[in-house]
Amino acid sequence: MTIYDFKVLAQNGDEVNLSKYEGKVLLVVNTATKCGFTPQYDALENMYEELKNQGFEILDFPCNQFFHQAPGSDEEINTFCSLKFNTKFTRFKKIEVKGDNADPLYKWLITQNEKCKPQSIKWNFTKFLINRKGEVVARFAPTDKPENFIDRVKEELQK
Repeated sequence: MTIYDFKVLAQNGDEVNLSKYEGKVLLVVNTATKCGFTPQYDALENMYEELKNQGFEILDFPCNQFFHQAPGSDEEINTFCSLKFNTKFTRFKKIEVKGDNADPLYKWLITQNEKCKPQSIKWNFTKFLINRKGEVVARFAPTDKPENFIDRVKEELQK
């Protein structure tokens, strides 16, 4: 199984098959608009703009499970991110990333390899790096700033 075997919901509720990203390097992030890590949107957008033409995509999954730091509708979250941080990468429908109602994608992400321990999502802005084969190759903590692991993403793009 790879990330390409999953389907998620677009902001408008349409089903999106992640196989559409096959062959690309992905960064999957659970986000929140009212979190101390929310300013990472700037660095994520900078990374996206620098690397998107090399086959890089960021998949943003808003999540309201951590102290309700992603309030509002999907449309409100998208508007906030677009206006405040000028984000252009793909943002999906708000999901749960832990517990019984966790999205199947996140249930899979946390179990992939030793690099993904612990097998839970502890906070907003946990980031998973996916190689061109759809495999999880790294996990970055909420405190890991995108500018500090961009070289790891570039390394994956060169493979």
